[in-house]
Amino acid sequence: MEENPEIRINISAGGAGKGMADALSEMVDLGMFSREVMPEEIAKGAWNIAVARDAVLPTLNKSNPYLSRIQQQGVTQAQFKALFIDNSLRCWDEFFGEKCKTPVNLYTRSDACGAAAMWAAYLHSDQEELAGTGVFGDPGLADAVKNDIYGIGFNNVVYIYDLQTRQKYPGLEVIPLDLNADGMISSEENFYSTVDDMAEAIKAGIYPSPPARDLYFVAHGKPKKSATLKFLKWILTEGQKYVCDAGYVSLSEEKLSGEMKKIR
Repeated sequence: MEENPEIRINISAGGAGKGMADALSEMVDLGMFSREVMPEEIAKGAWNIAVARDAVLPTLNKSNPYLSRIQQQGVTQAQFKALFIDNSLRCWDEFFGEKCKTPVNLYTRSDACGAAAMWAAYLHSDQEELAGTGVFGDPGLADAVKNDIYGIGFNNVVYIYDLQTRQKYPGLEVIPLDLNADGMISSEENFYSTVDDMAEAIKAGIYPSPPARDLYFVAHGKPKKSATLKFLKWILTEGQKYVCDAGYVSLSEEKLSGEMKKIR
């Protein structure tokens, strides 16, 4: 907008479901979308272009008495599935093979959103199958875990890390993924200290996809407005230099080139 004062960009809030719905109904020129576009959405005319990468991370309370053990051991994909999908893991003690003493308070999203869809995809399921108390929005889910010493949730990167300090927000911690399921977090699996360390792990593909994923703009068919096309070209070129500061991960040059072809 600074470079093009004749153009005004209005942004409104809402999850990925709203972004897609508003784009398909042409209430907006572009919707922001944080999961893969489904075949049924494409059948309705959805057009998409990737602009950055992000990830969903599991979270717990900073004051959780089990924190140090969780950070040393990590949690496997199978354990998260047992917790969120199968309801066969219900207590903190059970992460360590011990008798249940302290129940886990589980939180999920109540709104249709990319974060929940991608977290569920990591667990080979759908958002509707995720167990837990439903909370609206990324900020609400982060606050629920911050306010519950025994809580577990999940958030997009930018709701976990303060982009000014590049550190995690007070009261919130990340549950490290035990990627090789060996019962310990090795130095190669420990990349959660800062948003920049996390971004490097996403970019290198060390953090799995899902729950890492591309972020998209969507529209009802390829945009025709010259201003919209100009904006998309800017996003894929000069605009990429702002992606890291905003807490996201830049696309590879190969990916950027492929997305640019969609505009041309």
